[in-house]
Amino acid sequence: MSFDVGASRADFLAGLKGGRVAPKCQGGTMALASQANSLPETQRSVVLCADDFALTEGVSRGILELAEAGRISATSAMTNRPAWADLAGTLKPLAGRIGVGLHLNFTTGEPLGPLQELAPSGRFPEIKPLMRQAFAGRLPRAELRGEIERQLDAFVGAFGSPPAFVDGHQHAHVLPVIRGELLAALGARGWQGRVWLRDPSDRVGPILRRQVSWRKALVVGGLAFGFRRAARAAGFDTNEGFSGYSPFDLATTPERVFGQAFLALGPRPLVMCHPGYWDEGLRALDPDVESRDFEKDYLRSEAFDRLLAERGLRLAPRP
Repeated sequence: MSFDVGASRADFLAGLKGGRVAPKCQGGTMALASQANSLPETQRSVVLCADDFALTEGVSRGILELAEAGRISATSAMTNRPAWADLAGTLKPLAGRIGVGLHLNFTTGEPLGPLQELAPSGRFPEIKPLMRQAFAGRLPRAELRGEIERQLDAFVGAFGSPPAFVDGHQHAHVLPVIRGELLAALGARGWQGRVWLRDPSDRVGPILRRQVSWRKALVVGGLAFGFRRAARAAGFDTNEGFSGYSPFDLATTPERVFGQAFLALGPRPLVMCHPGYWDEGLRALDPDVESRDFEKDYLRSEAFDRLLAERGLRLAPRP
């Protein structure tokens, strides 16, 4: 069964649970599965993580297709989104082949519980007002901790095990107050040594070498200052080296975005991406619409295989 944008929710979920997500890619190659057997031992490992699983069904379908085909090695899920409970089961057969993590969310959609101070309207704030509150010390700690716990519980309840890692939608997990409550929540569950965390920062030199979206990378790196040190002090591992920032405009091709993202990688690198299919619900939630299809198509292409081979890289589920 093939899916199109107009497919019903029931048909979409039935197809996913029946194993009918298309696993093949152009040229019949699988970047993750085949590389492990065919590439030289000298090749470096890199995590390629598709963010925003469960944001919409179209985004999730695109991520699942790439995961089945070995074109990504991790994905992080938004457990506050209505689709999560139904879609979590489609990721379970991929456990071990890819890392499945929590995409902690404080900026898109509705929280899983009431947040009278942070989200009095019933919807999360956008990232800029959240940042202003964070740096002004005005974020309500108790509300943050409660919502973090609910999103963690929603992950475990639907997926059946703790997340392999935790990152954040729009990198909100590294903001002041939020980072501390996240580390406290994970520590209270005894997940030290089991769950790793995304550090969205990198050294200035590699960021400037990549050129694409370097200003955004520097800003987020500044926001994340001290996060890796705090995470490791609390008993949680992190990646070392981060890239994949994109302007999300069609003037910058996926070939350029990924060519730069896989340049000047850190010692234990993580590259983020945002592939998926466009669907009706996406534009109201996220400005990144058309570029998701272009990223998806590039990751399925032989050009992506050549990029990995030329750079001496193989995809891995964790740093």
